[in-house]
Amino acid sequence: MPAPTPHRYKNRSKVWLYDGPGGWHFVTLSGKQSSEIAFLAAHSKSAWGSIPVIATVGRTSWKTSIFPDKKCGAYLLPLKAAVRIKEKIATGDTVAVTIELQT
Repeated sequence: MPAPTPHRYKNRSKVWLYDGPGGWHFVTLSGKQSSEIAFLAAHSKSAWGSIPVIATVGRTSWKTSIFPDKKCGAYLLPLKAAVRIKEKIATGDTVAVTIELQT
């Protein structure tokens, strides 16, 4: 039996800075993508609702998780500093992101 096709999502979104402690940078996935992801990953969410993914921006891929944002009803992808530095990404930039669910 062939392996299931991974669920991949492409998105273009503006990088924004969380206004709390830590200085985390995020991109927000679309509402439509977030709804589908929530349905597909319902069985594999962590206690906080995070979902493991492989994210790709430019030529950089890394394992991380996306997190639900109850305010906007979408998932957020954190962009770690090493990725932002390597890809020369700053707050306010619009980036193309690909995520692959690891459920």
